[in-house]
Amino acid sequence: MRQVPSSLPRPALSLHAPARPALPRRVLLLAAAAVVAGCAVPTKPPPPSAALAQPVRLMTSGGFTEAHQRLFPVFEQQTGGKVESAYGSSMGASTTSIPNRLARGEPADVVVLARSALDQLVQQGHVVPGSQVDLVRSSIGLAVRAGAPVPDIGTEEKFRQLLLSAPSIAYSASASGTYYETAMLKKMGIEAQVLPKSRKIVGDRVGTIVARGDAAVGMQQVSELLPIPGITYVGRLPESVQHYTVFSAGITTKAQNPEGARALIRFYQSPAARTVIEKTGLEVVPPRP
Repeated sequence: MRQVPSSLPRPALSLHAPARPALPRRVLLLAAAAVVAGCAVPTKPPPPSAALAQPVRLMTSGGFTEAHQRLFPVFEQQTGGKVESAYGSSMGASTTSIPNRLARGEPADVVVLARSALDQLVQQGHVVPGSQVDLVRSSIGLAVRAGAPVPDIGTEEKFRQLLLSAPSIAYSASASGTYYETAMLKKMGIEAQVLPKSRKIVGDRVGTIVARGDAAVGMQQVSELLPIPGITYVGRLPESVQHYTVFSAGITTKAQNPEGARALIRFYQSPAARTVIEKTGLEVVPPRP
């Protein structure tokens, strides 16, 4: 510190306040650092909203599973919330089907499954009336084991010949399989020849059965076939025999976090989610009027 010449007059001290000693330079620097640190922008994301302070528990059927698995981590990252997931078919006798899960009291805030099955859950008192929201439309596709000859199913006649000649056929126990065994084969006039060699797959993916070589041909929702390794996805069924399933979300009557469930549904309807959904083989559907 520079010394003040003794020849200069010193200022008079106040009679009312004692003079304060100068603070050491190190103390001043530490104080300045503390002020700067207090004004720094936090690096962690803000805490989740009250609706997302507790996890959102979702059950989804296979048609929306791949889209959900790609999207929910993005939702968690953007909101700070957490999603707990359970999986099962839209219908059927499997113990893991969504109706059976709800019937035995498994917890869920929101369910995503075929619209017809969702509406039945409303009638049964498991889903809040009026909470249904259509998300996507799914078509049925066909697959063979990887390395097997890829059939031509470009027309209904070629598809018919494939079904007649295939030694074994696997189909879903959910919405697409119900259509296959109750309507499609009758419409094509080949039910008696084809249904006896067809196998309904319960509790597993049709593509997995085909990949193991346990069936020569498999049919299921396109979005459920595409992620399965060990198969070749041939394509969608011809339009004349195609069947589309709308998958919808609904809030359960026993939801512990309905607001968080609504936030998740809104995210799945966002433009950013649409790009991801369409890559999984699904079509986004506009909201019902």
